[in-house]
Amino acid sequence: MKTVATVAALRQSRSSWVGDTVAFVPTMGNLHEGHLTLVDRARQEADRVIASIFVNPTQFGPSEDFASYPRTLEADLEKLASRGCDLTFVPAQEELYPRGIDAFTTVDVPAVGTGLCDASRPGHFRGVASVVTRLLNAVSPDIAVFGQKDYQQLKTMERMVAELLLPVSLVAAPIAREPSGLAMSSRNGYLSDAQKQQAGTLYRTLKQIRDDLVEGDQSWSEQREVARSQLRQAGLEPEYLELRHPQTLELPTPGHAEAWVLLAAVRLGGTRLIDNLVLPTPVNVR
Repeated sequence: MKTVATVAALRQSRSSWVGDTVAFVPTMGNLHEGHLTLVDRARQEADRVIASIFVNPTQFGPSEDFASYPRTLEADLEKLASRGCDLTFVPAQEELYPRGIDAFTTVDVPAVGTGLCDASRPGHFRGVASVVTRLLNAVSPDIAVFGQKDYQQLKTMERMVAELLLPVSLVAAPIAREPSGLAMSSRNGYLSDAQKQQAGTLYRTLKQIRDDLVEGDQSWSEQREVARSQLRQAGLEPEYLELRHPQTLELPTPGHAEAWVLLAAVRLGGTRLIDNLVLPTPVNVR
């Protein structure tokens, strides 16, 4: 596997793959098995795989963990090489933000859905869209692979690519999970083994809501209140627990049948965890 640090070197390597399709996996490093399943999916989709490792400062809020975000570059490169990644782009901040992060060109995608992660992390998706646009323009992939765990982010990327007419196809990879059911995330590294078991309550709660909605046992508003109470009893403080349209992330209209998506964010101590679950069949919300 080759590692490059500049856009010029990246494009030079990319240009030598004449006739090969290229899939791209953008990451912030501190890689876990969930990231590596994205690389596996990329290998299935294309002849060549490029990954990037860049801890993007513009998507962190003032009180978030940019400075303390784990940097594990050597281990990350070994993991990517072991899964057949062909090239990894590891740019310095000035490579992507040559004028610094106080005066940079932004890509601001209109909110996909209201609230959710956008409510508690203002400016987050603007930072994500700004850096992903730069990376897509640098890599020029045929395919880009994103995980479904960050569902609102995925839908934001889909809207950005469509509206900016970017010549790339997006592939959504399923959520990889810990044995407890907890969605894999770099932030799981902040949790003890006991807390990971505790956090698995979130996924179990989403599955119970899904089953109850499909069976029509009770209304969504009743289910949400019961679920929020169950999460608190398990030591998880809900930030949001929502049922939304799977594409637009709009709130459901009572009586309208749709295969909705459940989305949740909770806090366990100082760690924020998100998860989602798409309902397998259309359900009338009441």
